[in-house]
Amino acid sequence: MGFKCGIVGLPNVGKSTLFNALTTTKNAEAANFPFCTIDPNIGVVEVPDTRLDKLADLSNSKKKIYTTITFVDIAGLVKGASKGEGLGNKFLSHIREVDAVVHLVRCFDSEKIQHVNNKVNPVEDFETIKTEILLSDIETIQRKLEKSKKKSLSTNELEILQSSLKELNKGQDLNRLGLSAKTYLSQIGLLSVKPKIIVCNVDELHLKEGNKYTELMSQTYPNENIITICADFEDQLSGLDDEEKLNFMKETGLKNLGISKLIKSGYDLLDLQTFFTSGPEESRAWTIKRNTTAPKAAGVIHTDFEKNFIRAEAVDTVDFIKYGSAEKCKENGKLRIEGKDYIVCDGDVLFFRVNP
Repeated sequence: MGFKCGIVGLPNVGKSTLFNALTTTKNAEAANFPFCTIDPNIGVVEVPDTRLDKLADLSNSKKKIYTTITFVDIAGLVKGASKGEGLGNKFLSHIREVDAVVHLVRCFDSEKIQHVNNKVNPVEDFETIKTEILLSDIETIQRKLEKSKKKSLSTNELEILQSSLKELNKGQDLNRLGLSAKTYLSQIGLLSVKPKIIVCNVDELHLKEGNKYTELMSQTYPNENIITICADFEDQLSGLDDEEKLNFMKETGLKNLGISKLIKSGYDLLDLQTFFTSGPEESRAWTIKRNTTAPKAAGVIHTDFEKNFIRAEAVDTVDFIKYGSAEKCKENGKLRIEGKDYIVCDGDVLFFRVNP
């Protein structure tokens, strides 16, 4: 299963630097002028998971494969994008292709890096992006309603469109809508229904405690998922090996890398969970949506597994690690036999029995 998080923001807020840090590459050009990123850069990022590390060690696996999230570095947006300003429509089309949005806002002062509006104000920056997305969605709904005069929509669809238009015209996003309404709006290309994370990009000096800009964001958006990162610092760390990274973090008193928090938040934001398969050949983490049944989870490995599913043998990761193997778990009554209606839990170690 592939899931994409798009990194968006005004020009020169650090999107490309963050992308480089996330993907430990230098693929994204970072420069001090707007629109240096025209076509989106795409990077696949492993989701760190210590459970998989332990499973691979216990099973003496030849290979260890983490689950992944794809990050997309999208070109900087400017005011008027919904009307085609800057890269306008191209920017908005790239957002439509992602599952979740990472809003990067600038929370640092710098004489070397110009701000597109000549002043640092993360709230204004975020509102600029939010407004352009809302305006684009208003236009999408209006077009849809106009077409409904020629092509009939159901009563439910019309009600969803009209109530959504009312909310958007008030400057509100669509978080209060129910799941079925959000699903429909997502299908017609609305951007406001995409889950989001706000990332405050600070300088190294304010990484631990934050600053006046991060405080402003927290006070203005108390209900949003907000993370603080120093993209430049993380980009520098990405060039070190694991041991050097750990030593440097100890020296600076950092417990967790910002990008690790972001990856985990993106994973949680998309309502995903992980199950594992583990054996001598390979230990692997698999991504599924929460509330996925065992046959559907089997289908993530191979489509034939879903069609020919018989049962799943399941062990909780904690028990697998405690007893050292699936066989030992079975001996201690910790291995479960689950059928077609079983809802897979995060952390399950599964072995699927299928018809040949």
